[in-house]
Amino acid sequence: MTPIELTRKGFQVLIDGLGYVNAVRFIKQFDQGDGDYTQERSQWLDNLTLEEILASSTPQQKL
Repeated sequence: MTPIELTRKGFQVLIDGLGYVNAVRFIKQFDQGDGDYTQERSQWLDNLTLEEILASSTPQQKL
């Protein structure tokens, strides 16, 4: 079995067991992302007030 075949079959097993949405959610758990979040966060977060942050949050994120 080639690596491509293994990937396809593995993802199909996830889809069959979890459905498309949850299969993707499962795969995304292992995505490391890129960049330095701590450094980048300070570039945009330091310029915002607490009121601006709260105003931009969704209703589910608000306390």
